[in-house]
Amino acid sequence: MNVSFTFLRPFARFLVPFTLQRKTNGVYSTILQRYMSSKIPPVPCPNKESTSPPEQLELDGWKITMKSSVQEEGASTASDSKDEDPVAATRELIEMWRLLGREVPEHISEEDLKTIMESPSKSSKRKYLKYLYIKEKMKKARQIKKEMKAAAKEEAKTDRTTEENKQRDFLFLRLWDRNIDSAMGWKGAQAMQFGQPLVFDMVYENYMKPKELQNAVCQLLESEGCNRRNVDPFHIYLCNLKTDGDYYRELVKRYRERWDKLLLTATEKSHVDLFPKEDIIYLTADSPNVMTTFKHDKIYIIGSFVDKSMQPGASLANAKRLKLATECLPLDKYLQWETGTKNLTLDQMMRILLCVKNTGSWEEALKFVPRRKHTGYLEISQYSQEFLNQLKKPKTFNPFPKGSLNVCTKKR
Repeated sequence: MNVSFTFLRPFARFLVPFTLQRKTNGVYSTILQRYMSSKIPPVPCPNKESTSPPEQLELDGWKITMKSSVQEEGASTASDSKDEDPVAATRELIEMWRLLGREVPEHISEEDLKTIMESPSKSSKRKYLKYLYIKEKMKKARQIKKEMKAAAKEEAKTDRTTEENKQRDFLFLRLWDRNIDSAMGWKGAQAMQFGQPLVFDMVYENYMKPKELQNAVCQLLESEGCNRRNVDPFHIYLCNLKTDGDYYRELVKRYRERWDKLLLTATEKSHVDLFPKEDIIYLTADSPNVMTTFKHDKIYIIGSFVDKSMQPGASLANAKRLKLATECLPLDKYLQWETGTKNLTLDQMMRILLCVKNTGSWEEALKFVPRRKHTGYLEISQYSQEFLNQLKKPKTFNPFPKGSLNVCTKKR
């Protein structure tokens, strides 16, 4: 024992610090354990065999519980609504859906509410409410757009008035739209007093389908605008225009409040009752008589008829029944026609007649015929060809008249 102590004595200097350090660490650990045990209550540690998973609140379970509660409330409200007024119950249901954030309109009429009440299921009610919601949303968008347009129009009007006030001090005058309109109105008023009449026969409304009649009205509007802008306009007559007919309703629908301000004559009378028969010429593509020159003392009749179903001879039969002279445009003499009918629209007829009236040139007037209807213009017209043939005839110049030489020889 002494031997071992004496053997370890030289190393005691190195072993003592390590032993002291271990003791101090043990003291610190015991103090820390006592302090923590005094602050934290002891929790029993259950055995592994008897442990059960902690209870957790799942989101799916919460949703199922909430849905069941809502269904129970809906069922209770439905049972209570049987005793109450069905209208009030429906309104409460709609209000509940609105609070839940569903697509429900703000305002519901009595008819729509009745339709919702008569719906057999909740899904049909929900779909109908969604339809009303979308419809109301679109109506609001249209109203907002309309208000924006009105504001922009009012702003443009104010800008125009300010610009007009600025332009008054200039040396040169500027032609505004209202000045041009007044000038055209003055020309129309002159045409109604002194202009050559041009009649549109409106008796063919029963020959056309509704789509064809609408097309004819569009052509009439284009013809009236073209005539109003011309230098020397016609005095337009709309004869056989019945006030209870489809033609009249469609014209009033298109012109609206401007119908009563148009510078033309619309009447239910026939053109035979207004003008003498010997001065009337009915223009129809089926006529055998070709129009050679424009006659300024005649009254030309155009049948306001859009013939898409190919009813040839309708206007010619009407003219023969009234015993009127008929003519057709000289299309074959100036244009190369291969196939197809020679029927032109009302606005094309108006442009051709205005041009030939002002210029007297068929070559210029027939430029308004669409190029799809013919293959081109003839190089030399028939009348020009006759004039050239007369020039080609040989003409010999004889300074001595016939028999003058014989007289002279007899005197000698």
